[in-house]
Amino acid sequence: MFFFSILLLLVYFALYKKNRLIQTDIITAEEKLYNSNIIKDVNYVSKDAKGNEYIIDATEGEIDLKNTNVIYLTDVRAFIKLTNSNNITITSDFGKYNTTNYDTIFSKNVIINYIDNKITGEYLDFSIDRGSIIASSNVIYTNSENILKTDSIEVDINTKDTKIYMYNSNDKVNIRSKN
Repeated sequence: MFFFSILLLLVYFALYKKNRLIQTDIITAEEKLYNSNIIKDVNYVSKDAKGNEYIIDATEGEIDLKNTNVIYLTDVRAFIKLTNSNNITITSDFGKYNTTNYDTIFSKNVIINYIDNKITGEYLDFSIDRGSIIASSNVIYTNSENILKTDSIEVDINTKDTKIYMYNSNDKVNIRSKN
């Protein structure tokens, strides 16, 4: 009888401990859900010293826990309202936005629209500090008259000076007339 009582106590404590572990796991999972770093309907607006306005919208953002100044964006739309020129619109599937210096990396299905000019590619580095947009990876530039394929296009957003180049000096930029 004594042996049976000890065995019963051991089974009880073993089941109690197992049940307690399950409850702890559930609480931890719920805490993770409430401590999430996901933000819905992200919107950032900033202006530079020249009065140019930069607006970034995304359906979702995730704060980088290692660097809280960085937010990874999904379904990104950017509007660059230039004081001395027409607006630039940028869309992409993903983005990486730095809340300190406002630099933004756009990736996957990047589309840039400026007046009747359109640039598509897979990667875009936009820097307010540098004052430029650099599109790369499968870049195609189109306007009403031409289609241009290149490795990279760099545009100075203040002067509109544009550099079009290939990474390999033996390769050539492909330009074709629409007419």
